[in-house]
Amino acid sequence: MNLIECKDLCKEFDGKPVLKNVNLKIESGRIIGLLGKNGAGKTTLIKIINDLLTPTSGEVLIEGKKPGVESKAVISYLPERTYLNPDMTPGQAISFFHDFYSDFDTERAERLLQDMNLDKNQKISKMSKGMREKLQLLLVMSRDARLYVLDEPLGGVDPATRDYILDTILSNFKEGASILISTHLISDIERILDDVIFIDEGEIALSVSADELRVNENESIDEYFRRYYDVRKTDKI
Repeated sequence: MNLIECKDLCKEFDGKPVLKNVNLKIESGRIIGLLGKNGAGKTTLIKIINDLLTPTSGEVLIEGKKPGVESKAVISYLPERTYLNPDMTPGQAISFFHDFYSDFDTERAERLLQDMNLDKNQKISKMSKGMREKLQLLLVMSRDARLYVLDEPLGGVDPATRDYILDTILSNFKEGASILISTHLISDIERILDDVIFIDEGEIALSVSADELRVNENESIDEYFRRYYDVRKTDKI
């Protein structure tokens, strides 16, 4: 059984199509890059997978079932924007996640908190954007989920911190689980990817193994991505 399956998935906002007949399968044990320009439909797809939006038509299945209470126990989700209560401290956030998620590993969270040099007692409102994103990431990665969905996990951190965060992701997700990463920083993450999905104007333009793409095109994923959109831009002129 596929971990995630999308069947003819469509989403419209005010009559404007954002996702168009998306057909997609995600297997267990893979790290997948969901790649596309801003406005391509990445976050909309992620929100539907996480039961935060309802499809206009078609369906998404999580381990064969529609998104709902059961799927929330399968997926650990890092949204693009900060959602934590600014009056909380990291220590309080860890306690909250421990109480809310039965699969939350408090020891792992506290170890990551130290590794990321975050103050357990500092109010989240006093933390920088990068610090808040580190905190959200450690909370998400401290769950023993079967799918980790990360929407722009590197957007607010400096380049020197990105490799550390990627190593944190790699070393802290459950064996056999999958990770779906949406990002525009392709060159930073492509070393960890097993598969890539290109989404373009709401449609799946490409879904292939990362190694197959590199071999067939004789270039990096980032180079192919740039060339693909350069050609698309030329076609529209």
